[in-house]
Amino acid sequence: MKIVIAIDSFKGCLSSAVANQAAADGARHIYPDADIVQIPVSDGGEGFIEAFHAAIGGTLQEVVVRDPMMRFITAKYLLHDQEAVIEIAQASGLTLLTEEERNPMVATSYGTGQLIADAIKKGAKRIIVGLGGSATSDAGIGMLKALIDTFAKHGQFDDITELKHVHFTIASDVKNPLCGKNGAAHTFAPQKGASPEMVLQLDERAQKFAEISAKHFGYDCANEEGAGAAGGLGYAFLQYMHASCKPGIEVLLEAVHFNEVVRDADLVITGEGSADRQTLMGKLPIGILQQSGNVPVYLIAGRIGDRETLLKAGFSEIRCINPDGISNKEAMRQEVARKNISDTISHLLHQYRLKTK
Repeated sequence: MKIVIAIDSFKGCLSSAVANQAAADGARHIYPDADIVQIPVSDGGEGFIEAFHAAIGGTLQEVVVRDPMMRFITAKYLLHDQEAVIEIAQASGLTLLTEEERNPMVATSYGTGQLIADAIKKGAKRIIVGLGGSATSDAGIGMLKALIDTFAKHGQFDDITELKHVHFTIASDVKNPLCGKNGAAHTFAPQKGASPEMVLQLDERAQKFAEISAKHFGYDCANEEGAGAAGGLGYAFLQYMHASCKPGIEVLLEAVHFNEVVRDADLVITGEGSADRQTLMGKLPIGILQQSGNVPVYLIAGRIGDRETLLKAGFSEIRCINPDGISNKEAMRQEVARKNISDTISHLLHQYRLKTK
């Protein structure tokens, strides 16, 4: 019996690695001799560099950079030979700010640029950037300024030669353009602290920046898929760094050679904090399902909605880990969530064993 476990983090509760271990404990209860492969996963946000670290090795680099309010903080990225993996939330993340500090008119992506600059100085030629969890809506202007300050002080972006032989891949599930009603400001800025007036200002600021950039380069990436990711950071990578854009889970599954790992598996177990029809819009579990071929995929979550839609998408089993009547506060306790995952997997595999006898 071979079981592959790849569960996303339960945000604010369990990391991917802890959720995977809880599921593995439940599986061993029923199949003590099973070959259980645990793959820590992330779709580009929280836990992205940890997932890559587990997958490809390398060393975590610590760098003093600026946070979204330009305060000094220590952030990490992963370096493996000539490849770097950067999680923008490390330097430009919403979790770095208190609720009162959230202000996308002020928040800057400067620190993300510093992480990139450090990776390039250390020899990175391929840089993968996870775009989840940003506090910013500056269209990447801060990041570009940091690169200019590092490599072309008193110059301009065109004077930077160090970027010419570096390939960027941005990992994001966001398909929004940079501007307009579906753009970065209108879609994401309110959750970063923007008032309705700020949203209009941010959108106008991004439009002007895109117009100037398009005139300068002779092409315009403002409407490409992913341009609106991370407050427009996606746009800066596409327009200025010629980045390729892929779903976060696809980038990670390529790195771990998931197709090979799952080829001889009997069962795949995936999950996330809340599963519903949004899961099918490029979130991590649907990425796992699509890459699992004909292997049955079980989906677990702390909350389940649109069960029939999820079953039609191809998941073999869908199960909520939380018993009826449990309060959200209780369900979010780490030890409770771990036990509920373990118990749920034991129950599912007990049924699986009865079915396959």
